[in-house]
Amino acid sequence: MQLDHYVNTIGRHLRARFGERVHKLPLHANFTCPNRDGTLGRGGCTFCNVRSFSDEAEAPIAQQLAAGRIRADRARRYLAYFQAYTSTYAEVATLQRLYEEALTGADIVGLCVGTRPDCVPDAALDLLAGYRERGYEVWLELGLQSAFDDTLARINRGHGFAAYADATARAHVRGIPVCTHLIVGLPGEAPERSIDTLERVLDHGVAGLKLHPLMIVKGSRLAAAWRRGEVAPPDAARYAEVAAEMIRRTPAEVVYHRVSATANAPTLLAPAWCAGRFEGIHEIARRLAANGPQGCLTARPLTHPPRPTPVQRAALHPN
Repeated sequence: MQLDHYVNTIGRHLRARFGERVHKLPLHANFTCPNRDGTLGRGGCTFCNVRSFSDEAEAPIAQQLAAGRIRADRARRYLAYFQAYTSTYAEVATLQRLYEEALTGADIVGLCVGTRPDCVPDAALDLLAGYRERGYEVWLELGLQSAFDDTLARINRGHGFAAYADATARAHVRGIPVCTHLIVGLPGEAPERSIDTLERVLDHGVAGLKLHPLMIVKGSRLAAAWRRGEVAPPDAARYAEVAAEMIRRTPAEVVYHRVSATANAPTLLAPAWCAGRFEGIHEIARRLAANGPQGCLTARPLTHPPRPTPVQRAALHPN
């Protein structure tokens, strides 16, 4: 059962733009995080262990891209995806050097930059806007997870929803599309809160979404709570039910970069179904096939990121 039949996936979006398959190549550029280095705190978010997302922390960018090309052998064009930690958390000169190193090669057609809403200075946004002006596909991926400040405090996120609203607004003024990451099943959150989070995100305008189930990974603070029986991630059926409802409530033009997530043993502790790539996706697609595709439960017009006016452009780039 093809998810593309029911969801506006990133694969579908990129095929429409480039006329062929385009794959993301994950990169680890040795960024850190203000929630780990002592600026905001230490230990990071309670769910986080970045080693579950990248195995090539020390390799140069070019080497990581070369390895990624081998794995993504069904594509000939790629997006360089700065995935690990907070990939705008450095001086702009450092960001420019890393981003442009990743853009080397005619087969690299753009950038995806994963970061925190409270670590997106104007200088970084101006840099990303410049790549868009050069014709690259550019996505700013903001890890929000929940729109509720009490949940964000509970998972030790280190920022509130206001930081997300501010970063999104400043990205929109520059014409940079935002992909927002949301986690379903966070401690203390009923499914209704995931729906409410989606609605708040849509109210602020978003071009892309990425859904994850809560996963318990080795080395995270949630791992100890899970072992004590204090936290239980959603099973595949429950997650698919909530995710499909969120997708049906999302305007059809919004691009879904991911509707589930995976991790590998021994990093993954729970839920076991996240070790496989397709179980959650197939269950979501089955529910969408039965009950309606993306956009069928919303009458809201899509809030497009506004294009900057001449006055706004002048303010961003004064003489």
